[in-house]
Amino acid sequence: MRPRDFYELLTKQTWLDGIADVVQPAVQGAFKGKAPRRVKDALNGTWLGHPLHPVLTDVPIGAWTVTLLLDAMDSVEDSKGLRRASDAALLLGLAGAAGAAVTGLTDWSDTDARPRRTGMAHALLNIGATLLFTASYFSRRAGNRAAGKALALAGYGIASASAFIGGELVSHEQIGVDHSSGKELPEKFTPVLADGELREGQLKRVDYKGMPILLVRRNGQVYALAETCAHLGGPLAEGKLDGDCVVCPWHGSKFDLATGDVVQGPSAFPQPALRTRLREGQIEIGPPPEPQR
Repeated sequence: MRPRDFYELLTKQTWLDGIADVVQPAVQGAFKGKAPRRVKDALNGTWLGHPLHPVLTDVPIGAWTVTLLLDAMDSVEDSKGLRRASDAALLLGLAGAAGAAVTGLTDWSDTDARPRRTGMAHALLNIGATLLFTASYFSRRAGNRAAGKALALAGYGIASASAFIGGELVSHEQIGVDHSSGKELPEKFTPVLADGELREGQLKRVDYKGMPILLVRRNGQVYALAETCAHLGGPLAEGKLDGDCVVCPWHGSKFDLATGDVVQGPSAFPQPALRTRLREGQIEIGPPPEPQR
């Protein structure tokens, strides 16, 4: 079976939905309220401008790779120093796995359909790998290093399979990527809508070369943002205004109308903002404003 076939097989495992139906509401419920919402934003990576989860996943994978390497060297040299270093790397991996698990569950709580199902499989495999590495550590402490090494090797195999699924969630399902990027932005001012067709406070979707653009008139000023929410592709034109911000209808990400900056997550990416002007009865959009220094 090819790795890709393994992933497709997981997408058909409907029993995973039953587990997700219990876990997802629990995770979502943990972040109700202003203070928990700020914690969720931090775990999503809103402050970083990039999802936090993939940053932390490098820690356990890297640490456990070192564990296996030092175990192999110890099998040849029988060195107390190598054994101590291997155990320390294993513990570092367990600490990193805890951080990766918390941030991963936070990101996963906003998913649905196939990504929710395969994300649940990803989480279960990671739990299995972590339990095996935990058992490996206690076997080592009990003096049974042979069993400890075998358990670590098994855990690494499961962690590798889980990492493949994580890669598929990003590259194939586009979880954790910027959904507002990769489109052609105007290099010069271009008319997109008659001025009279945009009312005060209205969220209006227009098109620029196949890219949806959100136009908003707020206190007489016209603002333009990429209309596809950077988080998971929600339609901002179907959202709502909150002061000088627009709120995504899917997961509540809030963006500043003037700059596109993230005011509230879960989005970790800002929305591309465009210049606007009125000319000959037309609303024109132009290149993004120069970054402030």
